[in-house]
Amino acid sequence: MKIGILGAGQLGRMLALAGYPLDFDFVFLDPATEACAAPLGEHIHAGYDDERALSEFCVSVDLATYEFENVPAKTAEFVASRIPLLPGPSALTAGQDRLSEKQMFDRLGIPVPRYVPVATREALELAVKMTGLPAVLKTRRMGYDGKGQAVLREAQDLDAAWARLGGQPLILEAFVPFERELSCLAVRSRSGETAFYPVVENVHRDGILRTATPRLSDPLQREAEDYAGRVLAHLDYVGVLAFEFFVAGGRLLANEIAPRVHNSGHWTIEGAVCSQFENHLRAITGLPLGSTALRAPCVMVNFIGDAPKNTDLAAIPDLHIHHYGKTPKPQRKVGHATLLAGGDDDLRTQLDRLQQLVRISEG
Repeated sequence: MKIGILGAGQLGRMLALAGYPLDFDFVFLDPATEACAAPLGEHIHAGYDDERALSEFCVSVDLATYEFENVPAKTAEFVASRIPLLPGPSALTAGQDRLSEKQMFDRLGIPVPRYVPVATREALELAVKMTGLPAVLKTRRMGYDGKGQAVLREAQDLDAAWARLGGQPLILEAFVPFERELSCLAVRSRSGETAFYPVVENVHRDGILRTATPRLSDPLQREAEDYAGRVLAHLDYVGVLAFEFFVAGGRLLANEIAPRVHNSGHWTIEGAVCSQFENHLRAITGLPLGSTALRAPCVMVNFIGDAPKNTDLAAIPDLHIHHYGKTPKPQRKVGHATLLAGGDDDLRTQLDRLQQLVRISEG
């Protein structure tokens, strides 16, 4: 079977690496000249609005998916009108606008922080009165890894935030003094079978994920599965979906969904019986889902900007290294490593060692 992927970044790369043992081949459509997934399949180098290239893409594959949630809605609809596109376009668009996403959570009875849509500078003043300060002003579209947002801590911050983000649809969200950040990785097959990985505790810095640690028997596992399951059913979703939460007062508040495989699930390649990438491919091709069970205590660490030397990384026992083939660049995810251990104490010791190498590589 030949699978088309809209986008050819590191997620597409890891989907292909998971798919070749299952006898799948891949075609990527991506406007980037040096797309890091391109060496793992055919690369159609074209924009997402190029209908001629999209037609070529559709006739060359049996079905399609995406590794990038900001694929234009028109592109998804074009592809879905010709071949199966999974997850469907409605799932893609659900997570592209932060306001419609929050409204969907409201309809499904999933708790969210207070939020107010903002269209003008005057509306921002009124929104602040409704949410209080501190609050976070965000673009409704295209923000990721901390981009497209500003924290408002006092009234004097409004002018600078508006100067940077104004002139486009925005949303103001009440700042959540969270205790933890969790994500739930869920997968749903074409037959409606669902499975969930252990919830993942995430640590961000500068808006970018730094570490992701699966938590076996977390007290919020059932609640996270309930909320993720509601979204899967509502969207008639097929594939892997990541649901990110804040933990405040011991309960979950919805942050956002990502309708694709997700950075907080990279640990599943070595740390779970069946990785998120293989399970996504199983789901969209109609195969039975694989086990989401944890193999061993583990943690995933991102390489941001640059990666430590392989000679240093390879000296750490049971460390699994993944380079993405990207040119080093500040604030860019260039790779990750997953550390497995026999117990929590050993995991913490080796993680300290790994993070010291990462800090050195980041300068």
